[in-house]
Amino acid sequence: MRKRYIFSTLLSASLLFSCNDSEIIVPESNGGDNGNAAVINVPQDVVNGELFVKFKPEVEDILDNAGALSRSGNASRSSIPSVDEVLDIAGAYKFERVFPVDKRNEARTRESGLHLWYLVKFDEKMDVQKVAQDMSKLAEVAAVQYNHEIKRAYSTAKKAKAVEPVVMSRNGVSTRFDDPHLRLQWSYINDGTILDVTDPENEEQVTAAVAAMDVNCEEAWTKCTGDPSIIVAVMDEGVMYDHEDLAANMWTNPNETLGGKEDNDGNGYAGDRHGYNFVTDCGLITYSDINDMGHGTHVAGTIAAVNNNGKGVCGIAGGSTGEGDGVKIMSLQIFAGNAGSTFLMEAKAIKYAADNGAVILQCSWGYNSGRANMNSYVPGYTSDEQWAKTCILEKEVMEYFMRYAGDPNGTIEGGLIIFAAGNEYAPMAAYPGAYKDFICVASVGPDGTPAPYSNYSTPSGSKNMITAPGGDGEGTKNEKALILSTMPSFALSDSDIEPVGKSGYGYMEGTSMACPHISGVAALGLSYAAQQRKHYRAEDFKEMLLNSVESLDDKLNKTKSYWYGWASFGESAIHMTMNLPSYKGKIGGLIDAKILLDKIDGNEYGAQPMKVPNVYVGVGENYTINLSRIYIDGVTASSYEVVDSNIAAVVLEGNSLKVTGTAVGTTKASVTDSNGNTQEFVITVRKSSGNGWM
Repeated sequence: MRKRYIFSTLLSASLLFSCNDSEIIVPESNGGDNGNAAVINVPQDVVNGELFVKFKPEVEDILDNAGALSRSGNASRSSIPSVDEVLDIAGAYKFERVFPVDKRNEARTRESGLHLWYLVKFDEKMDVQKVAQDMSKLAEVAAVQYNHEIKRAYSTAKKAKAVEPVVMSRNGVSTRFDDPHLRLQWSYINDGTILDVTDPENEEQVTAAVAAMDVNCEEAWTKCTGDPSIIVAVMDEGVMYDHEDLAANMWTNPNETLGGKEDNDGNGYAGDRHGYNFVTDCGLITYSDINDMGHGTHVAGTIAAVNNNGKGVCGIAGGSTGEGDGVKIMSLQIFAGNAGSTFLMEAKAIKYAADNGAVILQCSWGYNSGRANMNSYVPGYTSDEQWAKTCILEKEVMEYFMRYAGDPNGTIEGGLIIFAAGNEYAPMAAYPGAYKDFICVASVGPDGTPAPYSNYSTPSGSKNMITAPGGDGEGTKNEKALILSTMPSFALSDSDIEPVGKSGYGYMEGTSMACPHISGVAALGLSYAAQQRKHYRAEDFKEMLLNSVESLDDKLNKTKSYWYGWASFGESAIHMTMNLPSYKGKIGGLIDAKILLDKIDGNEYGAQPMKVPNVYVGVGENYTINLSRIYIDGVTASSYEVVDSNIAAVVLEGNSLKVTGTAVGTTKASVTDSNGNTQEFVITVRKSSGNGWM
């Protein structure tokens, strides 16, 4: 069946693509171990001349040697005779690991089996399905998967609506920050006055705003406004890293120069100063193409626009000083201008995020819902099993993020994956977000009722569903009911408003806009946990987040009017009604940041105090433990002890322990704080620390 991809405009602002009716085909066996590899069969959206091949562990040494013998690090052959015979026939010209070697993380890459995935590029004139079938028959091959194209199909003429610049002033909603547009961000602080519904022709039909239908930033900000130790990876269009309201809160790789040609930190990616452009395969993040929508920049602003800088908008976890003390945004660019993306770019981006410090993967994209209207969309997956069996590499790399992001000795061990539910007006969320292990976000408007476009319900019984403000122009016929955030000025619609510089602000709506509200609240919660020196496992923090909600059931007892396609058709939009009771138990509660922070004050959901980590160091090398990230403010280290000083030397410098390896071996050590509490840890000294596979 022909696949259709949707990347919505203002009305449905999440990235949506479809891969339906896909199935796993197991070729006939040739006897022995031959012919048992799965081939993922999606022939209508494949990239010609490319295949993913997962090899069996038995041949990893041969594959490693083939890569090592290639001067460039890439090869055209595998050094496995049977495989190379197929490659020769196909006219292969590149044979490389999907995930480049990052010595810091190679051990866990191998533990997860991701090092066994290879990308083969060959003659585009060859029948890609024939090559896939030939490869699947080889005893050394575990699976063969096509590289998908991910296309955007939207009118770039439909831009987000600009907001008129205003001078710095108190916003009239909150006295906490001086950002002038905070008064328009009802999704943070909703006093019920954002909309004007006094029009006598509409007052009985148009939805009015309801006070407190927000994420409750006003109360949450009394406890925490963000922490720069928390990194959120925005997987989207490129984030405008030099936007006046984002620059101070962008993640920065200190060893790299923007778009540089050298991989200075050895992570496999050159020039990745603020993230990486997986479309162009370079570190230069782009956002100014005429076909860019500003989608990634809008998402990023909701999470971490700089607070209290007298400019534009606020971010949920954007700090409080105006100087970059909020959470950090890492840009994972999988779309640029008119260029299509691929499954390869997505997979590499996810692993990059885990390996470079991100703990939240913000995903305002997904396939079409499996229960989308077939007259308007090509439906996608309908069950966890179907998605898991069809998207093998995608699932494996997402599992890698959930397991290996974060730090066993840090605020969170593992990572959170947060997806938009999708915008097909469907009674089932789109995959991957619908999958039980991810957080899936539906959208509500300023009255707390579901936005008409929002998908809802998941096959797990909606246990992974949660709701956040995403805007509702259809139910209100008012742009102020949409979500206001940061934008590149040239991505905004033409209007009488003159842009001031490159940095702008505009309205969008969709589950794409609801999703970063959850990412922002999660980042705010992790920031507070970091400041309280508490540690969580990712699965426990996820459960706590899903339970930090206000029930919406009292909003779901009647029908609701809306105007289908209002953002595109205006007053000519068709008037319709939606049955709100059908959403009960299927949309999740409305996220409340104050509830989450209150839960962090307690000791539920597996909360543990931060501990002094075990240390691995090479002979003659140093490792510094920053105790200020472990002790509550005001507590300092007072003394330390090393059982065997012949193995390691320890020096207390301020509130840090400097450990130097002196001989190969293991010794116990301890440090006592100013309150008299002692923590033990282990120092392991190796010939070379390596920090992973060498």
